[in-house]
Amino acid sequence: MSIKFENLTKEFDGRKVLNNISFSVEKGEILSIVGFSGSGKSTILKILCGLIKADSGNIDIDEGDIAMVFQYSALFDSLNVFDNISFALQERKEFRNKYTKEELKEIVAKSLSIVGLSGIEDKYPHELSGGMQKRVSLARAIVTKPQFILYDEPTAGLDPVASTVIEDYILHLREETKATSIVVTHQMSTITRCSDRVIMLYDGQIVFRGTPDELLKQDTPYTKQFVSAAIEGPMKITAAGF
Repeated sequence: MSIKFENLTKEFDGRKVLNNISFSVEKGEILSIVGFSGSGKSTILKILCGLIKADSGNIDIDEGDIAMVFQYSALFDSLNVFDNISFALQERKEFRNKYTKEELKEIVAKSLSIVGLSGIEDKYPHELSGGMQKRVSLARAIVTKPQFILYDEPTAGLDPVASTVIEDYILHLREETKATSIVVTHQMSTITRCSDRVIMLYDGQIVFRGTPDELLKQDTPYTKQFVSAAIEGPMKITAAGF
């Protein structure tokens, strides 16, 4: 299940956030998209899952379900864990009435087990830590057996230990689902631990593509600035971001 982006362009308020970029994600691969704030990373995910439309370009994607893991979990506060995880199975047209209540319970229980949270079906989001909420969002993402999983800043707002737990589960879900994954992140540990390949965006363009090891070599002014978190370098701070 691969994805190919060809000449993708998206403009907001006269600024080209994505400017004729092309890249691919291979079947079963985890690709990380990196870059400073405002570089268009999340825009790619939103275009891919249909939240916004590209101005031009083409996305060639194999048939299959796409799951999105949002930056801040995006759980429904008024629903318990069971209803949050089973929401797509109960509400989406293609799944509605497909499963009995007992079957839904089994599916939710299995998903929670995969992310190490068995037995919390009756709890509400406000009763969970930030890390637990993230893991519930991972469990929700896999109930439809997706062929593609999109992660938008999956470790945002978490402490280093909780971040490591989420990174472990990103790798674990790849093994469980065999899904092709895109991870948008700023975090170096996520990049180095989870990625097969990395692309870096700046000013609407791809300024680096390669492996995490190649990124860490800092062989270009862009990778050197990103890895060292330096203010000085080719990527400049603007009112719209970096």
